[in-house]
Amino acid sequence: MRILTYKRTHTGDPDRSGRFGINDCMGRIRDFHFDAVIGVGGIGAEPISLGIAQKLTWIGVGPRRSSDYNGRRGDIVTFDRFLLMDAEGPELRSVAPNLARRMYHGRSRFVLDSYSDAERVEALALLKWASNVTVTRPMSRKIHGRCRPNVCSC
Repeated sequence: MRILTYKRTHTGDPDRSGRFGINDCMGRIRDFHFDAVIGVGGIGAEPISLGIAQKLTWIGVGPRRSSDYNGRRGDIVTFDRFLLMDAEGPELRSVAPNLARRMYHGRSRFVLDSYSDAERVEALALLKWASNVTVTRPMSRKIHGRCRPNVCSC
């Protein structure tokens, strides 16, 4: 199973409906082949101000792609299983300390194929955890005001 883990700088993409790329965030990276995505909050001023810094913010499993680009840099991706937590998510280091170390101390923007064995075990455990959560629609209603389709600076 290929898992994309990436750092988010803001909320709003994916949106509450589970559309990853609706604001063109992560551009061509959305076109990579993956089976699941784990979104984690970054460490800069914007993620801090939005309450998502260093948190597990969303998980999507079973991607479905729409290639209707409309000027976007990559596909819009929806998921068979989607969980959006945004600021309500747990701190990544509390649920996946090795993956947190990689994302926050290793200066990684995203990881796709180069997980260590320990990081991969943690990523798979997060996917399993998400499959046991009964809420499959977004928990958070926060949408970042500046992030609008085709205007996002991420």
